[in-house]
Amino acid sequence: MKTLRVKSRAQWRAWLAKHHQREGDIWLVFPKACTGQSILSYDESVEDALCFGWIDSLIKRIDDDDYARKFSPRRSGSVWSEANKKRVEKMISEDLMTEAGMLCVSEARASGEWDRKRLRPQLSTDEWPAELKQSLEAHPKALEQFHKLAPTYQKQYVVWIATAVRAETRQRRTKEATEKLERGERLGLK
Repeated sequence: MKTLRVKSRAQWRAWLAKHHQREGDIWLVFPKACTGQSILSYDESVEDALCFGWIDSLIKRIDDDDYARKFSPRRSGSVWSEANKKRVEKMISEDLMTEAGMLCVSEARASGEWDRKRLRPQLSTDEWPAELKQSLEAHPKALEQFHKLAPTYQKQYVVWIATAVRAETRQRRTKEATEKLERGERLGLK
């Protein structure tokens, strides 16, 4: 996947203007706060991404000075967070939304996704998906690693697998989770 470093908000917006229809996922690199560099804030990066019909998702560590955030074209049917709806309203009021961004908003409003509430499952690690429980029992090293994780990280695994709609997705996520745990990795650091 492509990695992108920008020196300003204007450069990020210019990249989106040129590439939002041609590119898939990219990792946008940010300096960590400890470096004292401030190139582009999280809110600025997401505001501009939304203007072009893109959205952020995962974060990964690069080194002691940098991390990257994954940006992708927004898929139809994805849930709009309240924070992103507010960002969109702000960008509309500032006349910064592009045709691509407005198309995503229009589709979401027409399909009802815009008004759908984002419900986070209230699962505990006691409510493990059967697939995860079976897989971890079959892989003792992964199970041991899972039990070493803080409850917050355990819950990330449980929720990630439990929220998969299709059986194939649950199986794929279970396999990936088991492999990550065997390597001693946390979820989300891909």
